[in-house]
Amino acid sequence: MTATIIDGKAFAAGLRQRIATAVTGIGGRGLVPGLAVVLVGSDPASEVYVGSKAKMTVEVGMRSFKHVLPADVPQADLIALVARLNADPEVDGILVQLPLPAGLDPDPVIAAIDPDKDVDGLTNTNAGRLANGRPGLVPCTPLGSMMLIRSVIPDLAGAEAVVVGRSNLVGKPIAQLLLAANATVTLAHSRTRDLAAVCRRADILVAAVGRPQMIGGDYVKPGAVVIDVGINRIPAPERGEGKTRLVGDVAFDEAAAVASAITPAPGGVGPMTIACLLANTLTAAHLRRGLEPPVV
Repeated sequence: MTATIIDGKAFAAGLRQRIATAVTGIGGRGLVPGLAVVLVGSDPASEVYVGSKAKMTVEVGMRSFKHVLPADVPQADLIALVARLNADPEVDGILVQLPLPAGLDPDPVIAAIDPDKDVDGLTNTNAGRLANGRPGLVPCTPLGSMMLIRSVIPDLAGAEAVVVGRSNLVGKPIAQLLLAANATVTLAHSRTRDLAAVCRRADILVAAVGRPQMIGGDYVKPGAVVIDVGINRIPAPERGEGKTRLVGDVAFDEAAAVASAITPAPGGVGPMTIACLLANTLTAAHLRRGLEPPVV
């Protein structure tokens, strides 16, 4: 068996195009969604990521508001900026780039974000909405993962899904999304007994454990759909001294020999994250005004 490769990069490009079309449509009614991104400090990876977000925000026709603060900004000043963005009518979505520099506690910062502008879906209010099946903003990576799953299995009713990893950012919310789609869900983790046997039950296997290539081919049920959320940097001596490469949580070649469809890493779930951030901003712009969000 040779698995179909789920091309997240191509899917994300199509999603951004559909978002751009929707933004053009509502622009005629005077509504231009706005996304504010807050970057604290000068971490190179975060700077690149924030730059990509700002670029793609503008490309789909939204307003982009970038706020850069020094690494030694007082916690109170950061929360005060969030409060100003909450009150700004031109801002529909607020994202505080994580991780924050040492000395800053992310929890009160996230808690300060208006849940209706929380396009990262990280506030307790949005976590509660998701758990209770109420409309809200869903974390971007799980949202994108679900879109990729539905691209190969449109109807998840009755499917057995196993999620490996129980983080608040990925594992728990994607388990809730799968449950809401009528899948039967097992949320597995590092303490799960005989993890490989549990994973082999899955029609849909989601790896979000943060351990490079941990999920081998012997974890995969023949014909399963495998979603690899992980992104890990490992040594690559074959490329030269000190060189590294990126891999997922899944041993790709092994799993692809067994699965029916699989996401690569990189190039699978990753590109969906920013696209879903834009989708959430579009959703927030509608919900805040009592409008029905478009299906993109």
